Amino acid sequence: MNPGDFEAIVGGYHGDPFSVLGPHRIEDGWVVRAWLPHAAEAALLLEGGGRVPMARLHPGGIFGAQLARDPGRYVIELVLHRGGTEIIEDPYRFGLLLSDFDVYLHAEGTHYEAWRMMGAHLMEIDGVHGCRFAVWAPNAETVCVAGSFNQWDSWRHPMRRRDGGIWEIFIPGVRQGDIYKYFVRSKIFGVSEMKCDPYAFASETPPRTASMVWKLGAYEWSDQEWMEARGRTNWLERPVNCYEVHLESWMKTPEGEPLGYRELAAHLVPYVKRMGYTHIELMPVMEHPYAGSWGYQVTGYYAPTARFGTPDDFKYFIDQCHRQGIGVIVDWVPGHFPKDAHGLARFDGTACYEYEDTRLGEHKEWGTLVFNYARNEVRNFLISNALFWLKEYHIDGLRVDAVASMLYLDYGRKEGEWVPNKFGGNENLEAISFLRKFNEEAHKVPGAFTVAEESTSFAGVSHPVYAGGLGFTFKWNMGWMHDMFGYFRTDPLFRKFRHNQITFSLVYAFTENFLLPVSHDEVVHGKASLIAKMPGDEWQRFANVRAFLGYMYGHPGKKLLFMGCELGQYEEWNWQGQLRWDLLQYEFHRGLHDYVRELNHFYRSEPSLYEVDFHWNGFEWIDFHDIDSSVISFVRKAKHGGDFTVWVCNFTPVVRHNYRIGVPEPGLYREVFNSDHRHFGGSGVANEGELWTERMEIHGRRQSLSLTLPPLAVAVYRRIGG
Repeated sequence: MNPGDFEAIVGGYHGDPFSVLGPHRIEDGWVVRAWLPHAAEAALLLEGGGRVPMARLHPGGIFGAQLARDPGRYVIELVLHRGGTEIIEDPYRFGLLLSDFDVYLHAEGTHYEAWRMMGAHLMEIDGVHGCRFAVWAPNAETVCVAGSFNQWDSWRHPMRRRDGGIWEIFIPGVRQGDIYKYFVRSKIFGVSEMKCDPYAFASETPPRTASMVWKLGAYEWSDQEWMEARGRTNWLERPVNCYEVHLESWMKTPEGEPLGYRELAAHLVPYVKRMGYTHIELMPVMEHPYAGSWGYQVTGYYAPTARFGTPDDFKYFIDQCHRQGIGVIVDWVPGHFPKDAHGLARFDGTACYEYEDTRLGEHKEWGTLVFNYARNEVRNFLISNALFWLKEYHIDGLRVDAVASMLYLDYGRKEGEWVPNKFGGNENLEAISFLRKFNEEAHKVPGAFTVAEESTSFAGVSHPVYAGGLGFTFKWNMGWMHDMFGYFRTDPLFRKFRHNQITFSLVYAFTENFLLPVSHDEVVHGKASLIAKMPGDEWQRFANVRAFLGYMYGHPGKKLLFMGCELGQYEEWNWQGQLRWDLLQYEFHRGLHDYVRELNHFYRSEPSLYEVDFHWNGFEWIDFHDIDSSVISFVRKAKHGGDFTVWVCNFTPVVRHNYRIGVPEPGLYREVFNSDHRHFGGSGVANEGELWTERMEIHGRRQSLSLTLPPLAVAVYRRIGG
């Protein structure tokens, strides 16, 4: 044995410790070497009962013993420097842990369940309980596991290097809840860092940053009925109205602390069910160091944040959602990651997960790094991560954050700060390819769907990959959102000059599978809360909100509303506080709250509002030309043409009597929803009783109704007989 090997082991720079440590055949028998820096003396205890003293081979704590035969199973008896004795298993007597096929697929970028091979896995090998660790660090000289089980000794457990830059080791005695990091010494001289496990299933509670050993399969799910039904569901033809939630600020305990996952299951889940939402959309729950990022700067992609409990607590929350018939969407952030030293940034001293060229690999305005979508292992990491949440946590949908930042090389960059693609364009071809593959794999999970937060006119975001699209199920309609806020901020007296803002979205409404968002981004950073965006006195502000939401629910597309909008709170969202639940003691606020609940339930009860969201067959204008009155009217239709609802929207505070609209079919109609109902805080103007059509042609229709239009309101009518 080369003495330099011992120096390298002790010095923490030996790239192949298994070639030195553990049992090895030699010319005249076998030798067992162990690195035991905390031992004064050591001896092998053989399975058959023999005891073989070990000689000190290096003053740094390397011991060795020579045997005539294969030692087989053994343990090591230590006499410690501090006094006392200890018996340990030797991590270096265990052979290869990962299969060559696993390693090959990882390098190829097609191991889409990579979390099953990478990270920390509790297991039993040869009757020994412990943990298998595996991490990718291709440009590391050596990688060691340091943690609570080895006194955080950075060099105590150097790992075995496999092809493709994967490092692995089985450490006996490691248990659930033990914390750890990887000490990564780079091939770049002088560069080393303690890193969290990119595949860790749990983490310490921030601001602490260590990864935590956690067994994934221990939780017993009780949502089988939901999961089976989900697999048969076509979400394009089902109601989808999402309640977007930031868990930390939804509600606090009396002591001012955020609710944990199990407390949220007890309070948030029944609230969402009572309010009539179909889904909860969670702002990122993956572990992140800075709470002020709202979760969008992720360091622990495979770990639900420990701020609110354990991974099993989070599974319990999802389980309870499903048992109450509520789906769960989580925000997923594959577009960028933070520069925190313990995270993915320059993981092995080089640009491992990110692009080396900062013109490709950095978002300067966010202070974050961009994933290298051209690298197989990185694509593997991200696609596996998406499937991890869908499979291991039963997540129903993934909302992909900041898709535009991924699609365009010049996103947020000035001239000279970006590199064109091989065709000279600004599209990130590698990211586009990644997104397509991600969507293909995600949609193989029965009933799962994906949502793109994409703010540009990039074509085919929600078109199938086989048709040249990106493959998302839905796309956020950011254009609709900006037009609507621009219109509703305008004093009703002048809305006739901006009439096109409430009609323009129907020009492109069926080019994508749109979801209409009123998200957290629109009620923060000086943009004003939903109610504060509205003009007029208090009554008019609330009436405007009700009219806005009414039109939103009548407009084609799925729905999303950020928490707190249902309360009518004037303050912008404060991530450090909680929602203004105290407002429900006041009439207007309570009325708006009741309105949102009943609007949700009405939406879910009307197939015309969700069955044909993405085709002209489900929508028909009655009249969009009444600019001077700021009135629009339209028909929403279910798959069966005879099932329809008629919508009339009056966006001025003027009651309009004897207002005539053409309707699709003659017969008896009834007003089935009215945002001006007194119960909601409105004026109570309504069309009560029976409404019979008359043979008076208008709007190109032979039959029509004469209506009284409530002020700043949306009213809905249904044919109930002929």
